Amino acid sequence: MSARDEGTGRQVRLPVVQGDGGSGGPVDPPSTGRVGGNDGATRRPLEWADRPTCGPAPRTDGTADTGGIAASGMDRRHALKIMALAAAAPAAFSACADPADDLPADGVVGAAGQPASNPKARGDAWDPDLLNPTIPWERVLTDDELQTLARLCDTILPADDRSPAASALGCHDFIDEWVSAPYGGQERDLVLVRGGLVWLDQEAARRFGTGRRFRDLSDAEVQAICDDICYAADAAPEHRAAARFFDRVRDLTASAYYTTEEGMADIGYVGNVPLTTWELPPPEVLRHLGLEGEV
Repeated sequence: MSARDEGTGRQVRLPVVQGDGGSGGPVDPPSTGRVGGNDGATRRPLEWADRPTCGPAPRTDGTADTGGIAASGMDRRHALKIMALAAAAPAAFSACADPADDLPADGVVGAAGQPASNPKARGDAWDPDLLNPTIPWERVLTDDELQTLARLCDTILPADDRSPAASALGCHDFIDEWVSAPYGGQERDLVLVRGGLVWLDQEAARRFGTGRRFRDLSDAEVQAICDDICYAADAAPEHRAAARFFDRVRDLTASAYYTTEEGMADIGYVGNVPLTTWELPPPEVLRHLGLEGEV
């Protein structure tokens, strides 16, 4: 449907308001095929509003609203003033909002029907509740796979006198969450990780006896297997696929470990904290950078 703007004389296209007898209907965004998209049970099509909203009510005589900037003759300076006022007074907009807009169509907020900590967040992949995060996909690794993965994570980052082992900080659970995500990169990692876990048990049985499992080997036996796959460039041709698996698990383990409080404390990372003083880098650092005497 179109009408002529009374202020500019230009043809403008008007949306068909659902519920007023128009021939139009809901406008669906493109399907993603992923969790949080508009497929299946999570489908929530984008619709034109059929109830009053903030600002002038829709015209019912088939013409366009002439309250716009062009139609009113509003100059650029006046428009900028209005924009500045709008930015300075967000509460005015929230007061005019319909409270139902804050909830999904079925009135359920967050995963598993639990109320979200942020009432304005639906808790899905498109509008997450950052104060009470949830994982909207099922984890796929089995308990048996997780036991083997935990042993490998602890081989990569074992406990010492300063920090706990990787599995104590849930690094294997983080990897499970990662490879369970329904995205292309993570799906490829799932194939790599699952294949690598099978290979570890097969290699344990081949080297140390039928029925031996990787997670049950001694530290020396685990080290012997890992030494052959820990660096892809040095891996034998028959171990190159396993080396790619080890490299990915090592990267994910380190990512999980050093984003925990214990991991950050292990490397002395303090983050953004206020400092009462600031000292120059040591002279040897400035000398190495060619900045000695410059600062």
